[in-house]
Amino acid sequence: MSQVKTETIQQEKKIAKKVKPSHIIIHILLILLALICIVPFYIMIVYGTHTNADIASKFIILPGQALADNYQYMTENINIWRGFLNSFIIAGCSTALTLYFGALNAYGFAKYKFRGNKVLFWFVLATMMVPQQLGLVGTFRIMYMLNLLDTHLALILPAAANAFAVFFVKQFIDGTIPNEVIESARVDGAGEFKTFNRIILPMLAPALAALGIFAFIGSWNNFIGPLVLLFSNEKYPLPLLVQLLQGYYGTNYGVQYLGVALSVLPIIIVFAIFSKRIIGSVAIGAVKG
Repeated sequence: MSQVKTETIQQEKKIAKKVKPSHIIIHILLILLALICIVPFYIMIVYGTHTNADIASKFIILPGQALADNYQYMTENINIWRGFLNSFIIAGCSTALTLYFGALNAYGFAKYKFRGNKVLFWFVLATMMVPQQLGLVGTFRIMYMLNLLDTHLALILPAAANAFAVFFVKQFIDGTIPNEVIESARVDGAGEFKTFNRIILPMLAPALAALGIFAFIGSWNNFIGPLVLLFSNEKYPLPLLVQLLQGYYGTNYGVQYLGVALSVLPIIIVFAIFSKRIIGSVAIGAVKG
């Protein structure tokens, strides 16, 4: 046993000697970058616990005692929990449509060789260059014709046409799913939709997990879309409700910081939990088979 301990100590000393000063510098820089990223969120949360006078007069580092007052003021002016529910409905349904139809379109582009395949795929990618604000003009007109204005469906249905989702999943399919899997399913008598739903879709789980996080966060933070397509306060998601806290003659910054912190906290938690899956999925999708 003593010999084993001695060998272990010697190995640890060798590993310690291999640590170069450059590695230490890199670690210090990474820690500083992490602190730079964390500080804005920390300040946002801390400011939500202070009064408007404190925020306007000095720089604050430690939490205050106005959290309960700020929360009471916020709930008296807006229905923050109704906004949470609206945001979850819109973001959840939009993410589901983005994942399924994005994967379905990507599967078609990747595995079906038809005339105009590449040209059509390039056209889909070209739509990513169009700013979202320009697309809202056509979206507003279509939703007006369908009588869907001032409904959550006006924000959910357009998520089915997501060019980035098609591009992202197609790269994953090209690198990881061989044609033999599809041919085997067809030999066994499976139809095209059954093949996709039962075989291909489960195989796309790593890519869809990462894409789902991107889609959910993007939909959750969407501000301009609900501002144009929704008119009723009870249907507003969180970003619009937080904007309503800004007064005409004066702004209570403590309440606004608290509202922003509450609206951002869920997506921070989601991203922190699934960040490794995002990195892993992007790395897998970047490798060509």
